[in-house]
Amino acid sequence: MDGVPLTLDLAAVVVFALTGALVASRAQLDPVGFMFLASLTAVGGGTIRDLLLARAIFWVAAPIYLAVACTAAIVVFFAAHLLESRYKVLVWLDAVALAVAVAAGLFAATQMGSSPAICLVMGILTGCLGGLMRDVVANEVPLVLKQGQLYVTAAFAGALVGVAALEVGADGAVAGTLCIAVTFTLRAGAILYGWHLPGYKPRPPRYK
Repeated sequence: MDGVPLTLDLAAVVVFALTGALVASRAQLDPVGFMFLASLTAVGGGTIRDLLLARAIFWVAAPIYLAVACTAAIVVFFAAHLLESRYKVLVWLDAVALAVAVAAGLFAATQMGSSPAICLVMGILTGCLGGLMRDVVANEVPLVLKQGQLYVTAAFAGALVGVAALEVGADGAVAGTLCIAVTFTLRAGAILYGWHLPGYKPRPPRYK
């Protein structure tokens, strides 16, 4: 399972970088702005994860991750105008990136010998923080906070299933596949069919 976190991190970096670059295109930034926002999105969640786990920050140990993110940004800079709906592509790419990044965070924590609870939290943080940073910096309403969207819930469910699979003895491939599948399915259901959990509704206080 040694190569699993690296492979998942690379996949998450590529897809999250594309989403960051698409947000940069919506903000009409220059090429450097594209690379900055793509890189922030691509490595943000993994950076926080590695800092909390006290492990080598993945893109510092292997700068190729930044090169990949910047390459993705430049591709989008020249190709974004070909897309009919950049926002629709952004939302779906973000769903893919979320699912992959949750699994990456889960396995990174597992590799460090962390407890199931910490593995669960690291999966959620890795999946959600990069996109959150992207949207905050770009002054957009973060997807993670939009009302009626399964986002953190999807990450939580996927990470929980992955942790549970590992705890009952499933190998890394099975646990990772289940984690990605559950996260993406719930996020896709929210996008396509409006799946959501009931939100808080304020009620007037009762006076006696």
